This record gives sequence, C-alpha cells and structure tokens, in this order.
Amino acid sequence: MAREFAEKLLDWQRQHGRHNLPWQVSDPYRVWLSEIMLQQTQVSSVLVYYARFIERFPDVRTLAQASVDEVLTLWSGLGYYSRARNLHKAAIMVCEEFGGTFPEQPAQLIRLPGVGRSTAAAISAFAFSRRHAILDGNVKRVLARVFGIAGWPGEKKIENSMWQLAESLLPASADDMPAYTQGIMDLGATLCSRGKPSCEHCPMRQGCMAYLEARTSELPTARPKKAIPTRYATLLMAMHDGQVLLERRPPTGVWGGLLSLPELGATHSAQDWLEQAGEGDILPAWPEIEHVFTHFRLIITPLPVSLSMLHTQAQDSAARWLPLAGAADAGVPAPVKRMLKHLAESSGKLPSPL
Repeated sequence: MAREFAEKLLDWQRQHGRHNLPWQVSDPYRVWLSEIMLQQTQVSSVLVYYARFIERFPDVRTLAQASVDEVLTLWSGLGYYSRARNLHKAAIMVCEEFGGTFPEQPAQLIRLPGVGRSTAAAISAFAFSRRHAILDGNVKRVLARVFGIAGWPGEKKIENSMWQLAESLLPASADDMPAYTQGIMDLGATLCSRGKPSCEHCPMRQGCMAYLEARTSELPTARPKKAIPTRYATLLMAMHDGQVLLERRPPTGVWGGLLSLPELGATHSAQDWLEQAGEGDILPAWPEIEHVFTHFRLIITPLPVSLSMLHTQAQDSAARWLPLAGAADAGVPAPVKRMLKHLAESSGKLPSPL
C-alpha cells in the first residue's frame, strides 16, 4: 500500500477531491490565512470568515497595518482567539523580517507565530510545491486506518512514527504536492470521517488495514478519557443610559484580548461592584449558560445591573461604555454576543431571561 498510496490518492483527488475552495491558489498569503483559520475549525465555518478577511485585508501588508482590535472583531465567533492575535503578529513579522514576502521553506515559516510544523508544511506545499508532509487530525486518521496504527496519535511516540510514515508516502514529483496535500486532507474530511467512514468509496479500501480487519471504529485510538473540569463565572450586564459596559480581557487566558462583560472576581460581590460604579439596582440573575472549551466547560451566570447614575466614568483603559445597539458587533466572545443581542432586542430595557 505504501508504494501505491500517492498514486491512488492523486487519481482520487483529481476526480473526487475539492477543487473550488477560495484558498486553492498559489498566493502564500491566502494559503496561510486559510490554514490558520482551518486549525480545529471546519471548512463550512471558515468560508464566511475567510471572505470577510480577504475583503478587508487583501494582502499581508494591509493586515499588518490594521489594529489587533479590528482583527479580533472580524474573528469574533470563530473561536480559539489566540489564532487571531498570532495572525496579526505573524503579518507584522512577514513585513518587518521578510520584506512582505512569505518564505518558502517550513524551517522559516515555522518561526511565524501560530505556525506549527504541519501548517508550515501545508503552506510550503500549496504555495511553493515543496515536498513536505502535513500531519493534521484528518491525516492522522487516514494513516492510522490505512496502515493499522494503534495508539493515541497525540502520544509523542505514535506521532513521531506517523511523521516518518507521512514523509515516506510523498509523491516523487514536487509538482504533485498541491494536489497530494489537498487530496489527503479531502480524504480524511469527506470519506475517512471520524464517525461513519464511507469505505465503499475510498480508493484505499483494498489495502486498508482498518477496513480489512473491521476496525474502523477502533482506529485511530481515542484519546485517554480525562475528566473535564468545570469553571464558573458571573458576568455583569451593566446598563446605563442606553449603553452597556464592556471590558478588555487580559491578552492571555480565556477570550484573551477580546471585549467582554465585566466578570466578578472571586472575592467581590455584585453589591461591592455596584457601590464603586454608581447607583442602581441588581436584578435577578438569568439562567446559567454553558460554554464548552477544549479543556474545560464554563458555566456563566448573567447578572443584570441597571445603573441610574454613575459615580465616575470608568478611567480604566480596559473598560468602555458602548451603545447597546452595536455592542454585539464588537470583538466579543460568542456567548457574550448572544447576551448582548438579547439585550438589544429589548430596546435598551433589561429583558426577561434568555
């Protein structure tokens, strides 16, 4: 199978692979942008965001000259916000260190913030036809099934063996690298899917160990189960004179760098906050909202606060009062966006719970 793998994959990709994605071009900027957006995110979700970014930032210099706030605002809702911050940093680095031109080799590309080994190889293969293997989640699934590789692919030993295998399977001609790289991505995303693989249509089924041994549900080996911790947060929906208070989150951590509703600290009560902010009323809390991250789940308690008078305008540069009508369009996390939209639908009056 190893000897025939590239040939079969290329034949299949030419006939059945995806050919109309907007980032299937040789422009390294567009390839890089799509690869960052596609990290842990499905193609269907990326398409709309990609179009918005290209319209606003048609090239790397335009992106580098933008503010990180604008980048985060356009990214809002796509999740994993460190990608947006790294995207902006990398654009600046390309302009300052590489003269606005993306380097061709993975060894240089990997220096860019947010670019790992697989992403660097993908950019190099798609934009410059370089012979370097990728190893994202889809590729790991294909290799584990076709070659019968047991063990969780996230384990270093298993991952290293997969890297060696992936490099050995590359086509001989560099000209085939864009099609080959797209093909192995497509195979994992469309046929060799996680839940119900379409083995009857797969070009590898005659030599696929998982198919021949009826082990497609076992491979790749699942990550060892680990209890997902739960965290709790109370977010204040502070309203005054048709405006809502938002605060800039710290640059690292949950929703790093985004605007969000003020969060009560562990040692502060809502009454403490109100006494410092002004005069008003703390209204009954809305029902809890659950938001799931990769490594934990967050239980949010939305707490409405109606302020009739402010003691002082917030002097903290991280805080700002925004008109409620447009607050949801700022760079805010998805659950906060839903809360703000619900507030806006009430025409500035604190509504009934979600």
